[in-house]
Amino acid sequence: MKLTNKTRISELVSRYPFLLDFLAEYAPEFRKLRNPVLRNTVGRIATLDMAASMGHLPVERLVADLRAAILEKTGEDPGAPDAPAAPADVEHERRVATLKGILRDLHAGQPMAELKQRFAALSAEVGPAEIPALEQELVGEGLPPEEIHRLCDLHVDVFRAALDKQEELHVPAGHPVHTFLAENRALEKVALALAESVARLGAPSPAAPADLRAQLAATLDLLAQVEKHYVRKENQLFPYLEKYGLSAPPQVMWAVHDQVRALLKAVRGALEGGETKVLPERSTTLVRTVTDMIYKEENILFPMALELLDEAEWAAIRRGEADVGWALIEPPVDWPPPGAAAAAPAAREGKAMSRLPLDTGLLGLDQINLLLSHLPVDITFVDENDEVRYFSRGEERIFPRSPGIIGRKVQNCHPPKSLDAVQRILDGFRDGTRSTAEFWITLQGRFVHIRYFAMRDPQGRYRGTLEVSQDVTGIRALQGERRLLDEEEGGTR
Repeated sequence: MKLTNKTRISELVSRYPFLLDFLAEYAPEFRKLRNPVLRNTVGRIATLDMAASMGHLPVERLVADLRAAILEKTGEDPGAPDAPAAPADVEHERRVATLKGILRDLHAGQPMAELKQRFAALSAEVGPAEIPALEQELVGEGLPPEEIHRLCDLHVDVFRAALDKQEELHVPAGHPVHTFLAENRALEKVALALAESVARLGAPSPAAPADLRAQLAATLDLLAQVEKHYVRKENQLFPYLEKYGLSAPPQVMWAVHDQVRALLKAVRGALEGGETKVLPERSTTLVRTVTDMIYKEENILFPMALELLDEAEWAAIRRGEADVGWALIEPPVDWPPPGAAAAAPAAREGKAMSRLPLDTGLLGLDQINLLLSHLPVDITFVDENDEVRYFSRGEERIFPRSPGIIGRKVQNCHPPKSLDAVQRILDGFRDGTRSTAEFWITLQGRFVHIRYFAMRDPQGRYRGTLEVSQDVTGIRALQGERRLLDEEEGGTR
């Protein structure tokens, strides 16, 4: 085989098994490849390019060292023209083709019993762990996440019996997964209460209908806290899965999150509009979608994430949780891994001492940080490679952000349904056909103005995008004039 930046880890280790030990000793991040679950998931899609990025290594050096190791061990020249595909590679391509066929027939409405049988036969060959990797390949080939979502439901249905037999997840209190599990237990109780409230609304009851509707509205408000649970997944956990090459599971789950958001809005609309005929059906769909997501989290997402992420990565996720908040539970106990905050004082001291010469002044880095965090707007900076590099942390953010998005592709920071619009803006900024884009929306009673600006250097080269969001509700309501500070009750402004 010819070794290139695009060679997959699975192909490499399959052809040269001794490289498993070589890679494990080569960089600490590669030691995870000893884990068979990781090799059967990430290893199926991760290229040497991706591996070098994970290991913070120049890919050219990694490829050169691998070539040298192969040549020394086997006498083969990995720079020679490609050899015929190994049997294992042919089998893998056959499995991908089989999965495509199942998806095509699923879309065409073939009998579900037959599709389950074919899917189960495929899964018996590769096991549950490889299915997400196969699904990831389909997304990489351009298949919409919505289609993969249908496969995911089939995946869960076929493997439900096996998944039900998995050991319960055991993680210490304060660990992000422990917190997600605690929220799930609380969300299940609220979902059950919602279903019971809807049932009472449609049945004879001594309580007045108005009282029941008020109770249902209050329960719906509690269930709406699932938003914090989902946003922490989207902004904290998903970026780490993407670093390991797994973008399909996050995209699929984000699409379901958006379904839940739409269902919450639909149920609330039916309740406020007195549409009692559609209320039970919409509420049932909402409860089922929420509880199905809980099942997928606890039987697929969290076990996979615990296999992939190390303690330092979980610690970074934990540190960013407070930026979003928690759903239906008290803030979790501290979970500080050894040495997690050891460098913080030194980092702060260095920041205070450093000064940056600007076009029209000289500011300390701590002053720049204060200035940005006190702006009356939210700003987010995306660099020329479409990677998020900064967001401001004001007192009241309009949209939730957390440190987990730093370094993440901005395309992955948006739900799948918004991706086309985001990409059109970026493409226009990059090719120079557009310099600004703006939108305005009503969000929870606030009128929010959102603007995007192309950032270009003096030579006109595109250097990134600045997003500015502002709550202009109060500004829109201004009337008359105020030329000087007015005396107001309680003091001056």
